[in-house]
Amino acid sequence: QVQLVESGGGLVQAGGSLRLSCAASGRTFSLYNMGWFRQAPGKEREFVAAITWSGGSTGYADSVKGRFTIARDNAKNTVYLQMNSLKPEDTAVYYCAAVYYSGIFDTRLRLRPLEYDYWGQGTQVTVSS
Repeated sequence: QVQLVESGGGLVQAGGSLRLSCAASGRTFSLYNMGWFRQAPGKEREFVAAITWSGGSTGYADSVKGRFTIARDNAKNTVYLQMNSLKPEDTAVYYCAAVYYSGIFDTRLRLRPLEYDYWGQGTQVTVSS
């Protein structure tokens, strides 16, 4: 089991940057596939970015491709989301999610909320125009 705690959200002007962090408990963080999702008021939770347990593959929603970067530091049990060129439409609560890998040959990125077993409490990101 793993517990996730997000941090790094806040208020930023359009065009600015933020880096979100997700700290995970447990000694097997390196075996978890990780993802970032976001949910704006009145909207469904949507995929933002994902990274495989090995770090060998990353994936992004079209809306953030080229602006956001997901990375992991297994020594620190942390996954990051670097967000650049932020837009007002990026305003949402951002959630970190984790799911245990299915084996050493697991290279599949998880893009849907239902594919994840563990979630953080979320961190608010507000981008002003």
